[in-house]
Amino acid sequence: MIGIFDSGIGGVTVFREILKELPHYSYLYYSDSKNNPYGDKSQEDLFQITENVVDYLVGHGCQIIVIACNTASAICKDYLRSKFDVPILAIEPAYKMVNDTNPKGKTLILATKGTIESQKFRELYQKYDNHHTAIYECVGLADLIEQNKQEEIGEYLKKHLSKFRGVENVVLGCTHYPLIQEQLRGVLGDVKFFDGSRGVVEELKRVIASNSFVPTKLSITFVDSTHQKIKERRFLELLEQSKNSIF
Repeated sequence: MIGIFDSGIGGVTVFREILKELPHYSYLYYSDSKNNPYGDKSQEDLFQITENVVDYLVGHGCQIIVIACNTASAICKDYLRSKFDVPILAIEPAYKMVNDTNPKGKTLILATKGTIESQKFRELYQKYDNHHTAIYECVGLADLIEQNKQEEIGEYLKKHLSKFRGVENVVLGCTHYPLIQEQLRGVLGDVKFFDGSRGVVEELKRVIASNSFVPTKLSITFVDSTHQKIKERRFLELLEQSKNSIF
């Protein structure tokens, strides 16, 4: 079984990409909305929170773990790998993809406070800085997306991001953000989006091959740390929206 976790349902954007190429496995998706958002937590708190989540996943038979959260990946990846023997894969902001595709284009990176302040992000940014990049800390945005507050999301984007209209590249440094691409496009214009899902899919394929995982019939189990049924319904709705490209 493959375990995937995020601070809420945002990681479904990563999971959808995984299912497109790896549909014949068993998955356990853990939505930790009880502790959402991760982006404003201290390192010590995140270590404990994510260790508990991975312990739960491993305890329920997961042999590979995917951290489908940029903040948890940036801050906790090495810590979790030191605690558990299973392969732990981590997403990261797709700033390198900008360098590969449109290196001189005006770029906007949207991310949480935790991601932006992490050493991993700073190293990535310094390595690929094109000197035409703005970084914006989207305080509270992931939580609005998690709660599906569409009107407030629209107001937030107009208030905070209108000044960036005219950028060419937008790096979505939180797995919740791909869920509002159309709203972002409405404020920012005809931009090209980048996120880290593609890298996770390729790494997961490599790990599955190297560990000789045998394909099985697809099964998906969803768990939310608040046990709210509405979370599972929204998760399944988001998967349903992309079923034609998955199944």
